[in-house]
Amino acid sequence: MHIDDAIRSRRAVKLYDPAFALSREEKDELLQLAMLAPSAYNLQPVRLVEVSDPQLRAHIREVASNQAQITDASMLVVVCARTDSWEKDAKRVWEGAPQPVRDYMDGAIDAYYRGKPQTQRDEALRSCGLTAQTLMLAARGKGLDSCPMIGFDFDAVGKLINLPENHVIGLMVAVGKQTAEAKPRVGKLSIDEVVIRDRF
Repeated sequence: MHIDDAIRSRRAVKLYDPAFALSREEKDELLQLAMLAPSAYNLQPVRLVEVSDPQLRAHIREVASNQAQITDASMLVVVCARTDSWEKDAKRVWEGAPQPVRDYMDGAIDAYYRGKPQTQRDEALRSCGLTAQTLMLAARGKGLDSCPMIGFDFDAVGKLINLPENHVIGLMVAVGKQTAEAKPRVGKLSIDEVVIRDRF
């Protein structure tokens, strides 16, 4: 599917065929495509919790307003990110770059993040959003459907997946085959309202 068509046809689908299954290889291909999403300073803080255990999915559904896509979709991904990747991974993700670049990045990353917990959290969540959107477009490009979700108890889901203290959950994404056409798009704002030229 052409990327324009994937963008135009991607919708937040709620109803999935529970009999439709993706293989481990198909899931991994989608996850690897999602991992190509950009991240600040190439820190790659996102961690993708692909939930396959039916019992765990059922427990997540209980703390997520009983949303059917959590158990019915072929794939459920909790998109998380490490808030301390700036401190732990900065040298590792620039291995192979020329030494002057590595030296510059080490200092720039430290200056941007150190002592700034809000920045650390903000960048982690931005990366979650970029990765989730990449996953959803990758799925659509393969003729699959998806749904981004924030309607759940973040703390409860964190406990269910054993979320480490240095991680945050950005959102969840369900992927699968829809069983009903998505409702028509409504309420989309016009380009004249959304796009500001140069300044507000």
